[in-house]
Amino acid sequence: MSSSTLNHRPTTPPNAGRSRARTVRWIAVLVAVLGLHWIAAEWIERHRETFQPVDAAHAPVEIALLKPERIEQQPAAQPQAAAPKRAPAPSRAPRAPSEHVLTATRSEPAAPTPAVPDTASAPQAASASGAASTSASGATSASAPAAASAPHAASGVKFSVPPSSEMQYDTFYNGVRNQPGTIHWASDGQHYEMIVSMPVPFVGTFSYSSHGRVDAFGLAPDQYIEKRGRRAEDVTIFNRTDKQIAFTRTPTTLALPDGAQDRFSMVMQLASLVRGDPDAYKPGVTRQFYVADNDSGEIWPIETIGDETVRTAQGFIDARHFMRLPRHAGDARRIDVWLAPSLGWLPARIVQTEPNGTQIELVWRGKLAAPDANGVAGVNGATGNTSGNPSGNADNPSAPAPQPTPDTPPESEKP
Repeated sequence: MSSSTLNHRPTTPPNAGRSRARTVRWIAVLVAVLGLHWIAAEWIERHRETFQPVDAAHAPVEIALLKPERIEQQPAAQPQAAAPKRAPAPSRAPRAPSEHVLTATRSEPAAPTPAVPDTASAPQAASASGAASTSASGATSASAPAAASAPHAASGVKFSVPPSSEMQYDTFYNGVRNQPGTIHWASDGQHYEMIVSMPVPFVGTFSYSSHGRVDAFGLAPDQYIEKRGRRAEDVTIFNRTDKQIAFTRTPTTLALPDGAQDRFSMVMQLASLVRGDPDAYKPGVTRQFYVADNDSGEIWPIETIGDETVRTAQGFIDARHFMRLPRHAGDARRIDVWLAPSLGWLPARIVQTEPNGTQIELVWRGKLAAPDANGVAGVNGATGNTSGNPSGNADNPSAPAPQPTPDTPPESEKP
């Protein structure tokens, strides 16, 4: 054989081995990806219940769902019947109206002052007293069936409007301390006014005001005004005559349900309910409020988180934490309120978290004074008026003057 024949043996191309190895690697990667997908699918199938939302009716933390209802209109304690023969009671000092309990009251007629007869008119006085006792017994017997047949007022949830007060708070914007803010609260038991003022750096003062009346469902706003910095104010009008809610921000109108609140009257409505019956608000209990904002209205579920300690510049305050639950999927706005029993269940801390993560916080900055006989603590360190004239109106001469409160704060009381 010639040498040319030997030099032309068929050989394998050098790139063939590389192509084969690359193909094998891609096949291995594909098999691995398919295997991982199969494992993930099997895991999701076995743990499908984990990804299903919990039914609201079977939420593990919910003890009770409280809906708006009428406040109590029946007196908490019936007056005892007067004894037939009793020495005239000494005059009692009028009780300081430190709180407004919305219950029906019944006025008692004042007992007549016995006159001292002289010797000459003793027979006439005796006969007159006999006739008076006979007529009184007849009147009593005649009025007994009428009193028995009188219908009792319908009972409802206990409700106690907080007394008037000027409260000061340390304010924080995204954790940075700003100038102090204030909450002005005034109520005479029939009307109320609330003004919240919070300074925000580079923007201006955020102001929220609500005023209205007190009806059978508690606080009933007539108008809510919201002003943020230099922006024009937004007004929400609660038209009780037409049962409509109107807005200046939008031409939309909404039906006005009973017990409807605005964003900040809701805080005092909650405080009034908790003041009336603190034991009803245990951890997990959720109360519903219909709340109108500056352009819409919806149900706010407010859940009782539990008793916590709030740190303030003057020390620590025991308070009960309430949080608004998400209203719908993706709801990032959150409102947390801490109500302190040592402050008469007024807010010790309020935190509002916006959907973009911005957080505005108010923390009580006054001192505590010893609570009075009604369990209402005086507000020291601010121009508070939690005892004395509940309306804070100097034109009310029948209200006693506020009593001075000591400067030494007592130990926090457990709610």
